[in-house]
Amino acid sequence: MSRVVTFGEIMLRLAPQGFLRFSQADNFDVVYGGGESNVAVSLANYGIPVDFVTRLPKNDIGQCAMMEMRKRGVGVDKIVWGGDRLGIYFLETGAVSRGSKVVYDRAHSAMAEIQPGMVDWDKVFEGAEWFHWTGITPAISQSSADVCLEAVKAASAKGLTISTDLNYRAKLWKYGGDREKIMTELTSYCDVILGNEEDAEMHFGIKPEGLDVTKHGHDVKAEAFLSVCQQMMQKFPRAKKVITTLRGSISASHNTWAGVLYDGTKMFETRQYQITDIVDRVGGGDSFMGGLIYGLLTWENDDQKALDFAVAASCLKHTIKGDANLVTVDEVMKLMGGDASGRVAR
Repeated sequence: MSRVVTFGEIMLRLAPQGFLRFSQADNFDVVYGGGESNVAVSLANYGIPVDFVTRLPKNDIGQCAMMEMRKRGVGVDKIVWGGDRLGIYFLETGAVSRGSKVVYDRAHSAMAEIQPGMVDWDKVFEGAEWFHWTGITPAISQSSADVCLEAVKAASAKGLTISTDLNYRAKLWKYGGDREKIMTELTSYCDVILGNEEDAEMHFGIKPEGLDVTKHGHDVKAEAFLSVCQQMMQKFPRAKKVITTLRGSISASHNTWAGVLYDGTKMFETRQYQITDIVDRVGGGDSFMGGLIYGLLTWENDDQKALDFAVAASCLKHTIKGDANLVTVDEVMKLMGGDASGRVAR
């Protein structure tokens, strides 16, 4: 069976209980998660062999992060150890008209101080078929961007399929790196590119032609992003598939959710889900990416089915507290088949 490798930072997530604001909290719920570790957990849930590569501090908190991955069935023997601290992020969960809020505390983390040469990529990629990274990793620090480049070059040399989720984060990219130059070089190695309209614009200056997404909100149609996909493929000729998620934010508690995939010739589109009473939308894009990788590996000649699986999987993630998507293939297939009743299974 195909083995997948993901690379990035796992963090300690601290969040006030329920919908409390930071100023109301006298305790925090603890979760471990991050973009690439969330993808790894999804794949492990679906039965795909997957390794997560990161750098963790050799202390109790680093061990807890590693154990969280291990208990979810993710391979952890490629993790490198060193540094002084695990990155942290604080999450205030929004509701109705109040959006969620994230505060990062990840400066000088073990992953932020990773250096080229610390990871033996030849050994990591031995027997692997797929490598996944996100735009979060090069945004952490120049050295993490350098190691990410080291990784995609090694993966490319070994003939792996390389995917990215562009994941623009306005609160990162603080170290002075040339974001467009760094992301352009890294993305040029990718076969599969996932990103929304903000990712494409902020990283590469690519916009949907004749459309202001902020004004159209949840009424945006999939065909409006055909120009984004075409511009992305023109800029990155190695790419075989460009995928865009379509999130309409009616409120913090009610989103619409769909996706499109462009293969250079044809655009595939999913049904639109109404996600009401959101439990936790953090990790929604990661759950989509995990579902997409699973779908593309499982149904190599059926992009529509792979895309449908990714959107359904991500839809279910919005019902689960925490960063990671803890659903099974059967649960995703049930929703794909039209059963959204939520009835008790007994």
